[in-house]
Amino acid sequence: MTFSFRFDSVLQVGVKALIKGEGDRYLFLKRSKVFSGESIQKWDIPGGRIKTGEPIYKALERELFEETHLRMKGTPQVIIAQDIFFDSVHVVRLTFIVSVENSPVILDPKEHSEYRWMMFEELKTYAYDQLFIPIIEKLTLC
Repeated sequence: MTFSFRFDSVLQVGVKALIKGEGDRYLFLKRSKVFSGESIQKWDIPGGRIKTGEPIYKALERELFEETHLRMKGTPQVIIAQDIFFDSVHVVRLTFIVSVENSPVILDPKEHSEYRWMMFEELKTYAYDQLFIPIIEKLTLC
């Protein structure tokens, strides 16, 4: 795959939290809004962009809490780094496996409309963010 890179591109760094529950189930959130270029709401995992000057783990903790009200425990483990290109934006996204304290999931309805604990095979029956495919492939090959 060949990418053309523009030197006037904006570089951003994002973090994502893959939360493993019981029985090989992971927490997925259904977006409240349809992203640009898409026609339906898709399932994804919690995460977002790092603010300038914000340490990576703090950004991960903040995004996780903002989107689910769950608190991270222990040290997260990075499982994949991805380069994502949108027009003049280059996003480096780091996805972590995260452990959380046992508490209820509380969603921000502006960001997500529902949540489910699903196995990867179940997720594949729904519309989900295609940027998640390399994560599924990596974890199912381990």
